[in-house]
Amino acid sequence: MICCIVGARPNFIKMSPVVRALEARGIAQTLIHTGQHYDAPMSDIFFQELHLPRPALDLGVGSGSHAQQMARIMAALEPALEQIKPTRVIVAGDVNSTLAAALVVAKMQIPIAHVEAGLRSFDRTMPEEINRILTDHLADLLFTTEASGDRNLLREGIAREQIFFVGNCMIDTLDKYLGVACAREPWNKFQLEPQAYGVVTLHRPSNVDIPAEFRPIARALVRVSQELPLIFPVHPRTRPHLQSVLPEQHHILVTEPLGYLDFLGLMANARLVLTDSGGVQEETTALGVPCLTVRDNTERPVTIELGTNQLVGRGEERIGQVAFEVLELPRAPRPRPPLWDGHAGERIAQIIQDCEKK
Repeated sequence: MICCIVGARPNFIKMSPVVRALEARGIAQTLIHTGQHYDAPMSDIFFQELHLPRPALDLGVGSGSHAQQMARIMAALEPALEQIKPTRVIVAGDVNSTLAAALVVAKMQIPIAHVEAGLRSFDRTMPEEINRILTDHLADLLFTTEASGDRNLLREGIAREQIFFVGNCMIDTLDKYLGVACAREPWNKFQLEPQAYGVVTLHRPSNVDIPAEFRPIARALVRVSQELPLIFPVHPRTRPHLQSVLPEQHHILVTEPLGYLDFLGLMANARLVLTDSGGVQEETTALGVPCLTVRDNTERPVTIELGTNQLVGRGEERIGQVAFEVLELPRAPRPRPPLWDGHAGERIAQIIQDCEKK
């Protein structure tokens, strides 16, 4: 019995192709949701739209500090796994649920597979960086999305035979649902036309929790919105801080979090995306949509080397300057990174199946 553990929006997108590929091979599996993301727009709608099976168990841990949230996950997960007795657990990404599950599973001496292993920003002020590093060193199967992941793991002493370059599961999901997403024409809800708007996502604490850091970003967004209307689906952690940094007059269309399909359709037809999300950097690279990452670093360097992504930091002038430069240029087609071909989940399932037979 394979147990897949998810907890937040990015997990659902990454795990969906793996769950589907395991099912196609007749491999017994069960799904546990930690409840780290619990609002309907951040959780329930993803199970519906991605056709994920309903979780056998929802731990319902909710919000809290990093330590509180992880402690609740760990306390609830251990008895659940004692009852399920999985032969292997699969975790994905770098959220708190990922590391909390990996710690419990490792202590129980159950093999762990990590989907999206090896990514490094080399910035340990980011909670996700700590989660990534520790999860990788607890796992025995590490599935990487880009060549930098392999290099990072080898540098850290992970054995070559544990590392598998399989491609990107997020792109599997994107390819499967892109046509459906665009057919919904979600831009019509905002009375806009394709290529006549930009999309914004911001949620990292270093960007949104401190007004002195958020304010210049907001000013840059207002400047850009004077030339290009911006649609800003606001993450729950961002909303309490947004009102204090946005002026009364602006052209930013602030909305509630969107489901996967509506957001994908908007992003695919955007003229520009501004974000601090790792997943959005990858999705825009696959889509060929210009992306400005409002950070000083990225754990996904392939999106800069081969994709449409640019790091612009958090300064008002730099963000505005690069945004206007991008708007003056036509979109140019770019090749996708290696193995971002829609079949990463199938490769992972095959490797899992081979390991289960041993």
